[in-house]
Amino acid sequence: MATASALDKSVPEKLAPPLDATAEQPPLFDGTTKLYTCYTCPFAQRVWITRNFKGLQDEIKLVPLILQNRPAWYQEKVYPPNKVPSLEHNGKITGESLDLIKYLESNFEGPSLLPKDPAKKEFAEELFSYTDKFNGTVYTAFKGDLAKEAGPAFDHLENALHKFDDGPFFLGKEFSLVDIAYIPFVERFNIILPEVFKYDITAGRQKLASWIEEVNKIEAYKQTKTDPKELVEFYKKRFLA
Repeated sequence: MATASALDKSVPEKLAPPLDATAEQPPLFDGTTKLYTCYTCPFAQRVWITRNFKGLQDEIKLVPLILQNRPAWYQEKVYPPNKVPSLEHNGKITGESLDLIKYLESNFEGPSLLPKDPAKKEFAEELFSYTDKFNGTVYTAFKGDLAKEAGPAFDHLENALHKFDDGPFFLGKEFSLVDIAYIPFVERFNIILPEVFKYDITAGRQKLASWIEEVNKIEAYKQTKTDPKELVEFYKKRFLA
């Protein structure tokens, strides 16, 4: 079977500058499929990676927003929940990142990002359902005893990566939507926790360390990463101010 990097259909892309409150609204429902996003939002990053990997960079246009100064038209005319990501496709707008990555998988061409194997399918759903608990546990631990409170969440991922030993990803050899669901958050924790809290999430977790290394070989993901310095500054302001 081809490696994840070989299946990756992403191409180099020049990113448009993000839109602030003064920006004009792009035409709505003009036949263009649009992904409303923010370049630094981990939820939106999930859909951005999926788009890239499936080779949909020409088919789905990015509309990046500055969330701290977002345009009023986004909530008023595009997506009333006023969050990213949202997708404009076939005359409607839909949101929620996990729903959207599955939507791209079901409704667009490109390399498959979900397994056909029933056991792997079942495990994928288990891991999708754990994402909110994982993120919530780690973020809550920022204000407590990080190793004690967040450690079990990272152990959960380490154990999950032992489930299928035919490859380095959550579902074994296949890079999938499960990896995409977790990597934006693990990316941030792997940078911020050692830098800000002196906690190494990969210490004693060899599978997790290898997984991060393997995902970092995938161009579709690398194109979506936020500058580490920017992440550290953001988290210091948010959690240590």
